Amino acid sequence: MNSGLNIFKLLAEASLPVQMVMALLLVFSFMSWVIIVRKYSQLKAAMENAESFEERFWSGADLAQLFREVSNNGGDNGGMENIFESGFREFVRQRQRRVIDTRMVIEGSERAMRVAGTKEIGSLERNLEFLANVGSISPYVGLFGTVWGIMGAFQGLGEMKDVTIAVVAPHISEALIATAMGLFAAIPAVWAYNRYANRVERVASRYEVFQEEFSSVLQRQIQTDDANH
Repeated sequence: MNSGLNIFKLLAEASLPVQMVMALLLVFSFMSWVIIVRKYSQLKAAMENAESFEERFWSGADLAQLFREVSNNGGDNGGMENIFESGFREFVRQRQRRVIDTRMVIEGSERAMRVAGTKEIGSLERNLEFLANVGSISPYVGLFGTVWGIMGAFQGLGEMKDVTIAVVAPHISEALIATAMGLFAAIPAVWAYNRYANRVERVASRYEVFQEEFSSVLQRQIQTDDANH
């Protein structure tokens, strides 16, 4: 009586090259899912931090006080907080040096923010390349196992006088499983890469907009300070 498809039995009875292919694909899949879960949490935290900090920033709080609060977090700042901290620190440093040229002060602050923003985006993009690579090469790795299984099937046909389905079925099965494993590893990786790359672009755009708005705020701050003096 047919007990149905037994995946584990097929894996155990597969040829060594096909087993190695499937083991490699399982490793790819496991590592992909680890990255997918971690990247989801990281991107969600980055977006929530941006929303929270922008709300604090535009609430009318004193910039110096906000800078002290951010600086006292002990390295637990999020992406936008780090951009703000870097930009305002450079702004204060330039003002303490009595730099008169407003343009130089603003440009120095913008450079500091761009560097901090680039680091934050680099952190968000880390490991996305691995997902892209898994998505692109896994089907081909699975295809190698498929070809090997088909080769085994044809070899079995050539060695037998009385050809039955029982001769070629194991090789065909392992070939198809290798194909399925390749797709199993590739599809989530491709989906996650496309989704997360889009989210990173959205976060990067939000950082860029904040940098431009903060530069305008600093420029007005300079004008206000100069007018009071």
